[in-house]
Amino acid sequence: MELPFTHHQSAHCENGVASNLLKSNGLNISEPMVFGIGSGLFFVYLPFLKVNHAPAISYRTLPGQIFNKVAKRLNLKIKRQKFSSVSAASKALDENLKNNILTGLQVGVYHLSYFPDEYRFHFNAHNLVVYGKTETDYLVSDPVMETVTTLTHEEMEKVRFAKGAFAPRGQMYYPIQIPEDVDLKSAIIKGIKNTCRDMLAPFPLVGVGGIKYVSKRIRKWPSKYGAKKANHYLAQMVRMQEEIGTGGGGFRFIYAAFLQEASVILGNEELKELSKEMTKIGDSWRDFAVEASRIYKNRSAKEDAYNIIADELLDIANREEIFFKKLKKAIS
Repeated sequence: MELPFTHHQSAHCENGVASNLLKSNGLNISEPMVFGIGSGLFFVYLPFLKVNHAPAISYRTLPGQIFNKVAKRLNLKIKRQKFSSVSAASKALDENLKNNILTGLQVGVYHLSYFPDEYRFHFNAHNLVVYGKTETDYLVSDPVMETVTTLTHEEMEKVRFAKGAFAPRGQMYYPIQIPEDVDLKSAIIKGIKNTCRDMLAPFPLVGVGGIKYVSKRIRKWPSKYGAKKANHYLAQMVRMQEEIGTGGGGFRFIYAAFLQEASVILGNEELKELSKEMTKIGDSWRDFAVEASRIYKNRSAKEDAYNIIADELLDIANREEIFFKKLKKAIS
């Protein structure tokens, strides 16, 4: 059993799944447009929540929120389901496939056998599309992979019921109604306003304020925790930024592409210039990650290295604060 489906590779899993599902259902919408309308760009630092024995950092909104906001702002209807048992989840997915319904899943990464070993860790907010089934395997379109792939029935059960934070509980989702005409202009403006509000939020752990707060914390890590633990914390920050869901730099590049598209749709040249500015900020995030990786791999020859990268991060925060204030003004 194989449903008609065209696989499109993307930079980020939830954007890619949403874009692929909507394209397959007649709404041609790009990954950057999904990300921008869904207000995916975010930052939050949660020192009281540990992931891999280090403070949690997220560069995106909660899992599922991007597609939910896209649906709300474009007046789409999507269905989400979670399950208390493996058998019920498997039965529901199989029924969808029998009814020719392409289905998105939230899964854990650890048991994804087609991932390289270094990328298989306990992270439960990955997304993929199931577009068919054989006697032994499910046919899988994972948008971060170059081509389609498969999971055995047993592997599918494991990834759908992975344990830990954001446990997917067999979650599956799919569009059930898409209007013939969607109001992209209104959705774009709502998405931008939401992102500006989040990134300029007056809270110390969220948005630009959160980035500034982390900069302060980085300066204290070596003296407070010692070199080994400080390096682990820094390594986890880079991993969250560059490996888990694309993260800091990559998300800025996607958002820049969104602003480029939005400038054409809205006829707003200022958004095109802001797109270029966001690309430069994304480059700075990548530079930060490279320098941080040198430190935790003990390859940095710089004295006072932690203060130097803290300065880099503070500079990024200040530039983003200016950027989002200009973006807010550009669409007001």
